Amino acid sequence: MARVIGEVMTRDVVEAHRETPFKDVVRLLDQHRISGLPVVDDDDKVIGVISETDLIHHRIVRPVRLAARRFSLSPLRLSTRRAAAVPHTRTAQELMSSPAVTVHPEQRIADAARVMERHGVERLPVVDEEDRLIGIATRRDLLRIFLRTDDEIRREVLGTAVARLPRVSARGVAVSVRDGVVALQGAVEQRTDILLAVRLTYRVDGVAGVVNGLNIRATPGSAGPPSSQAEPGDGHH
Repeated sequence: MARVIGEVMTRDVVEAHRETPFKDVVRLLDQHRISGLPVVDDDDKVIGVISETDLIHHRIVRPVRLAARRFSLSPLRLSTRRAAAVPHTRTAQELMSSPAVTVHPEQRIADAARVMERHGVERLPVVDEEDRLIGIATRRDLLRIFLRTDDEIRREVLGTAVARLPRVSARGVAVSVRDGVVALQGAVEQRTDILLAVRLTYRVDGVAGVVNGLNIRATPGSAGPPSSQAEPGDGHH
């Protein structure tokens, strides 16, 4: 069975609040050796996320732009001394990226990994049905799942994807795995069994790809297995 975020998330979350000062945010990141943290309101609902990138952007880029506007200069022409003289952003609410990209504990790990990739984030706050913070999942947490051995993946494919096929079809399926790519070989009873086997295999954590070598078993008296390309109604009368 595919694993879910609730199984790998960290429940002891380092967090900031709206009014947390810049220096305290930096101190939290350094003390806990993390590269980002969620920001919550007084009801523990996630309102944003702060990353090291956010801190660098607000501590350096934004002051330079503000000072450049003040002195009618381009950022490149503004001296470091003048930039340093401009007041810096001071609270977590001003530093954070918002709205936060979040996930729920029952979401599949593979789906969460796609969310991370799509939004270009390194961590996902995990929230309950009321959007309250209950954990956090990092890219490292998710990668541990995708570093499963080929033997582990093969056993799960056999125990879930193949096992859910009709008994006659399941007996005809052989599974091999190399570098996370699953090869399905053999003959099954129906086209729908092929589609089901491929779909369920893709849902197994750690599967990087599926090579479909399944075909439809020949029936007694037929010249051979029906082509997997044939559609109902094809052929000559």
